[in-house]
Amino acid sequence: MEWRIFIDGLSIDPRIPQIVQAKFARAQTLYLLGWVDFTLIKAGELAALVALELAMMDCYGGKVAKSKRRFAALLKHMVEVDGLTDRDIPMVTRCNGSAIGQLTGVTHPTLAERRNSLAHGDPFDGLPTGGLLELVRDLINYAYRAYIAEATSAGLRACD
Repeated sequence: MEWRIFIDGLSIDPRIPQIVQAKFARAQTLYLLGWVDFTLIKAGELAALVALELAMMDCYGGKVAKSKRRFAALLKHMVEVDGLTDRDIPMVTRCNGSAIGQLTGVTHPTLAERRNSLAHGDPFDGLPTGGLLELVRDLINYAYRAYIAEATSAGLRACD
């Protein structure tokens, strides 16, 4: 029960578009099932990164040239053009860490490299990446922050 409460607490903002919510919820479900079979957390990581990639395409895809519209470029755009800093990531602020290098390519493996490894290798290889689901949640919430603010001022949820 405590594991379920913890995983449920990592949900993205409910005003975010339903398709992104559904993909992120799949990641949460796999993490939850990781209580029974630890290897499912790796599949949950892939699902979380897929949800993040969808959110990046939705929020930044139209702002990056089509020929350069890759996951890594969208993550870098989030930092270099949209202004994301470590202070904007609640998990990083709480833990006094840094995540920006995983988006810009300074720190390896980057989130794009992690996604590629999981998608094109064996998603069940290796140990889980601590904090990945929470980081992805924070990045999705950041990407949709204007959308969330607009929905809030209009008194709407994304699925209304």
